[in-house]
Amino acid sequence: MKIAVVTDDGKTICQHFGRASYYLVATVGNGRVTATELREKPGHRQFSQEPKHEEHHHGHGEDAHSHGKHVQMADVIQDCQVIITGGMGMGAYESLRQLNITPVVTDLTEIDSAIQAYLDGKLINLTDRLH
Repeated sequence: MKIAVVTDDGKTICQHFGRASYYLVATVGNGRVTATELREKPGHRQFSQEPKHEEHHHGHGEDAHSHGKHVQMADVIQDCQVIITGGMGMGAYESLRQLNITPVVTDLTEIDSAIQAYLDGKLINLTDRLH
């Protein structure tokens, strides 16, 4: 199993999925982390150069154009089953679910603690932090 965590520094969880610079990807075997790697993550900075698209009949980040951006952001973690983040939009949350990556929103800040809590079945998915 692989767990991705959004981060800017490889140690703490970024509070916004779209703005994070990296994914820390933890490979898990026998209930413990056996390896980690830092992967660059596409995000809002890369997409800021694109022309703005109006959203019709959808909430923020829930239109087809936004879904395409979410797919691009998730492309480098296709091999992960879970993503842990400090916050994200509802559109990104649903896009990841459609890609069979389970998003977990947490108020924990340390990556190691969050991964261990997930492995212990104690990481609560704080969906009230979605926007």
